[in-house]
Parts: sequence; structure tokens; C-alpha cells
Amino acid sequence: MKPLTPITKFKEGLSIQGFYLCTEKYQRHTRNGDLYLDLVLRDLTGHLPAKIWDKVAELNDFFSAGDAVAVSGVVEFYQERPQLIVKKIKKATVQNYGRYGFDPALVVPSSKKDPQKMWSEITDIIKKMKNPFLQKLVSGLYKKHKKLLMVHPASVTMHHNFRSGFMEHNLSMARIAKKISPEYKVDRDLLLAGVLLHDIGKLREINSEYTADFTDEGNLIGHIALGRDMVSEAIAKIKNFPDALAMKVEHMILSHQGRYDWQSPKKPKFREALLVHLIDNLDAKMNLMEMALEDDQQEGRFTTRHNYFRIPLLKDDEPE
Repeated sequence: MKPLTPITKFKEGLSIQGFYLCTEKYQRHTRNGDLYLDLVLRDLTGHLPAKIWDKVAELNDFFSAGDAVAVSGVVEFYQERPQLIVKKIKKATVQNYGRYGFDPALVVPSSKKDPQKMWSEITDIIKKMKNPFLQKLVSGLYKKHKKLLMVHPASVTMHHNFRSGFMEHNLSMARIAKKISPEYKVDRDLLLAGVLLHDIGKLREINSEYTADFTDEGNLIGHIALGRDMVSEAIAKIKNFPDALAMKVEHMILSHQGRYDWQSPKKPKFREALLVHLIDNLDAKMNLMEMALEDDQQEGRFTTRHNYFRIPLLKDDEPE
């Protein structure tokens, strides 16, 4: 098997094979009326146009826009820009191509942290919750949705908007909650339940395929209402779950955005709810700053203003 070739290594005349994300796919016709496929492929290093001229009808059935694909082809230049002439292409999955080196992290931005290790730490936190009702509620929802939780982003375009970002965000929040709960003498288990469930509705709000987008119910209902519904349904299945405790958990979900102009139906009305909002905002903003610093290509000690904060940000490097 030939080595896998990232897009930044493409050179004219080079025969390549690799795994990429097909972000666009169109059926078009040449001036002679012949059918061809017009594609855009990307990986973590870049993106480029691609064309399928031969066996169009056959290859068209093997993949769709939004799929990770296994590709072999030849690089050529068109109008002084590289494009790939695809010879073979199929949808890539871990099951079919894992033994050849396929990993979703090759084609979409992913958490730098190991999803399995994050999952283990979160489940350990849940197991140590002393309130049996909260422990059963959080554990049940996490086990039910483990497959999604392992890969889900925390947002489409904002903080932690990458593969496994949801779990990275929730774990970071849980670590903070554990440290500060004694300082403010709050109910640690209630705070942790709020932290771990505050965004659970995003599992239904966001499509977690390779190209994240909002689902229909995400657009029309939103993650706050969806999350409240998911938690309410789970509570109803737990025998003798205290009504007052259920109301507090639901309130933390409804109020975690903290402000009406941030689409929060309620503002936090008790200490644990306020802390869920503040910890969520803290971790989200720190992640947005980290991404702005990493993405900036500006020379000098400050970034450009083209970031979430719309101000120049001081970089870590010291002047010489």
C-alpha cells in the first residue's frame, strides 16, 4: 500500500491515495454532454477541487457529499491551481478502512485529548456521585448516548466546535465544579449533574456527522428545550425521584445560558444554577480565546481583530 498523501503534499503529476472529506459533490455535464462529478475534498491540511471523468455512474453510488472517502487519483494543474483527477473513490469508515490507517481525526478537526480517556474520567466522576437519584439520572443518559458523546461537537461554529468537543467541554466544566464546590458550600452532586447535563439537548440539536450542522428540531426547538425534555423523560423512569430535585435539575438546563438575550428561558435562581452558567461561560470563552490564538497567522505580539472577541489578543511569545 502506498503512503497516505495529505493535500499539502500534492504536486503536479503525483499519483496519490489517501482519506479525505468530500464537502461538495455535483453532477455536471461537459460541453459535449458527457456526465462528470465535480467535487471538493479536504483534510486537516487543506482543500482542493477534484473531478471524476470516468466510470461516473458507477462511482457516483459509492459516496455522498459529507462522507469521508478513500481516494486514489492523479494531481494535475488547471488554471495554475492543483486539482485531483479521481480514479477510485469509496466511502471510508473505520470498520472498512481502519486497518489501512483511516481515522476520522485525519479529515475533520478533533479534540487533542483522547476520547476514551475523557470518557473514563467522566464515568468515574459520575460513579462517585453520592446522591443516588442524580447518579442514576446522569449515568443513564450518558450510557444511553455514549456513541454520540464520544464524537459530538459542543457547537457548530462557536466553542469546542470539533469532534469530541462536547465531551472535552463537559469534562473541563466538571473538573472546575469539583474544585470550587467546597469554596461556595454548594451541593456538589447537584452542581455536577447540572454541568454534565446542561447541554445534553445538543445531541439532538446538532448533526454530529463529519460536517456539523443543525438538525430540523435543533433549528425549530433548540438545545435548551430539547435538553429539558430529555432529562424530564429520563427522570420519569426513575422510581421515587424527588419532585423538588427534578425541578432544580430542569431549572439548571433552562437557565444555563444565564441571559434572556442568549435565548435562556430563565435566569439562574439558586447557587448551583448560577455556577453552572458561570462555569459554562468561563470554559467556552477560554476555548474561544485558545482557538483564536492558534488560528491567527499575524506576525507580531498581537492577533488581528478577526476573532470572536473582535479585539487584538496578546500572544504568549515574549518580544525579543
